[in-house]
Amino acid sequence: MPESRGAPHIVVLASLFPSRMQPGAGLFIRERMFRVGRQLPLAVVAPTPWFPFQSLLRRVKPHFRPGAPGYECQAGVDVWYPRFFSIPSLCKHWDGLMMALGAYPRLRRLKREGRLDVIDAHFAFPDGYAATLLGRWLQVPVTITLRGTETRHVEDKKLGPLLLAALSRATRVFAVSDSLKTLVAGRGADAGKIEVVGNGVDISRFSPVDRLAARAALGLPADAAILVSVGGLVPRKGFHRVIEVLPDLARRYPSLVYLIVGGPSAEGDNRAELESLVARLGLGERVRFLGTKAPQELSPILSAADLFVLATSNEGWANVFLEAMACGLPVVTTDVGGNREVVRDEQLGTVVPFGDAAALAGAIATALERTWDRGAIRAYAEQNSWDERIVRLTAHFRRIAGNRPENAQ
Repeated sequence: MPESRGAPHIVVLASLFPSRMQPGAGLFIRERMFRVGRQLPLAVVAPTPWFPFQSLLRRVKPHFRPGAPGYECQAGVDVWYPRFFSIPSLCKHWDGLMMALGAYPRLRRLKREGRLDVIDAHFAFPDGYAATLLGRWLQVPVTITLRGTETRHVEDKKLGPLLLAALSRATRVFAVSDSLKTLVAGRGADAGKIEVVGNGVDISRFSPVDRLAARAALGLPADAAILVSVGGLVPRKGFHRVIEVLPDLARRYPSLVYLIVGGPSAEGDNRAELESLVARLGLGERVRFLGTKAPQELSPILSAADLFVLATSNEGWANVFLEAMACGLPVVTTDVGGNREVVRDEQLGTVVPFGDAAALAGAIATALERTWDRGAIRAYAEQNSWDERIVRLTAHFRRIAGNRPENAQ
């Protein structure tokens, strides 16, 4: 942990955060903020939704709200998981207030211990809204990071006004993509207080390995045309959209193989539906479900592939693109959210219209035929390492804490 004397104490408020019960939840938040934690004292409060009968719902939906431990110490950082009352699919406009009430005892204690100078929330609603309530109650400044859920929440008649209220109350707002900044500014948020700070990539963890060796380790043919996607197995990620274009591609590339890396997430689990689609299309030998993999296990899988594909319906800033690029992989993805900001030119990949299956298939075929400068793709990833982002974030937290009397909620 960093030397705490004279440095502001940051408390991250994020309902999506890894734990031993959900190891893959919110890894992108931990990656970002634990790096800040190397410079400034950091603690995490990760409120967990709870409802008296949710254990009964798990009999029907096994991965629904798996819960969290009360406390964990992760890499020397204290992480608490207080519960807050939340009725599934109902009264979601109350989630911000309920989250604030659930988190308040822990944050009040941290304040009394001198361990709370800035609340840093991730996602504008409900987390950001809860954070601005807590900031007002505890008289500390608040920052909010926009990460992608704002795209649908801002359209909601009940949630949209609450989201915008949170942004107006926050001392500073960060957006992981310019598209998110433009979205909320277009709805009345103060663009002057929003700064785009994209996510980065750990270029030491993600790097190319020998392709033939990687394929051999996975039992893949040396001469196969291999696609790979990584993400939670949920409809939003679009694995089904890629599977649907495989029959046509397979006629052109008889050795085609599609690797799917991922498992259940907080959004759900549609593996059964994907497997059914694979069987219906007769693709059993071509699609391989590799399950959830830890970040340190991904480089060999990415390096074994020819192309990274993600036909997603919404993203803020997809770290996985940079992780694939750090392994030298070009990317084919859909023109939604901040995807075009990451895949910013044709030397890195292709961005196609969302929902256009023919364009998706065509882009994949073209990419498989093309000779890519994988060194240049890796170099682009290196330019997007975490270092510059963390310097900016740390400077903001120091400045905000230093101006605390003026900026307290």
